[in-house]
Amino acid sequence: MTSAPQRILIADDEPLARQRIQRLVDALPDYTVCGEAADGNDTLRKVAELEPDIVLLDIRMPGMDGMEAAEQLSQLNNPPAVIFSTAYDHYAIKAFEVSAVAYLLKPVRREALADALARAGKVNRVQFQALTQTADVGSGQLAVRTHRGTELIDLADVRYCEADQKYVTLHHSRGETVCDYTLKELEQAYPDYLLRIHRHTLVGVRFIHALRRNTDGQNSLLLNDSGAPLPVSRRHASHVRQWLQERQPSP
Repeated sequence: MTSAPQRILIADDEPLARQRIQRLVDALPDYTVCGEAADGNDTLRKVAELEPDIVLLDIRMPGMDGMEAAEQLSQLNNPPAVIFSTAYDHYAIKAFEVSAVAYLLKPVRREALADALARAGKVNRVQFQALTQTADVGSGQLAVRTHRGTELIDLADVRYCEADQKYVTLHHSRGETVCDYTLKELEQAYPDYLLRIHRHTLVGVRFIHALRRNTDGQNSLLLNDSGAPLPVSRRHASHVRQWLQERQPSP
């Protein structure tokens, strides 16, 4: 049985450059272009949406440049392989500091691209094997628009989401991020990652440890990273208890 082609995202602010890379990729077996991006913020959004295996990334782009985008991608649990393509050779050392697997100078030659893609594919297969052996939650990402631009967050790293008036704060392993998603949108889009425990709170399922009833009759949820307990409303307590019971090992 033949394996599925590697999915490639082309990120370059010049349409003609994207078209040329597209033609080069189309001429190679085992690869397919799944999308295009025109700047760093667009790249992060497309990675979250399309989940490519490989990103062919220009460095000099308006707004968030390719180097900053690659730095954010490198922090993901299961990042796509990054191949830089640029007209400037002085970025090479920094490129490998953000875990790029290859560095191509423009104009990109077909042979060089084929070699870089082959190396990227090997990297991603190793990442995939490690992920399937160790992770119990998938590798979805959430692209969040912030005052700094677009931030890419691993959903598996979200401890809990807390609504306060019209904004929602995501509490995750790297800190806190305010987003303009509603709790309802997050709950409906990511049921494998987030569980409702209160009308103001969703909690990351991989952080759930136990449900406790306090002396005053109120329920709270303990997280497995020893953070502060989170209040569980009466309306959602039975659903949380059922969720926990379903995941207890059989005797």
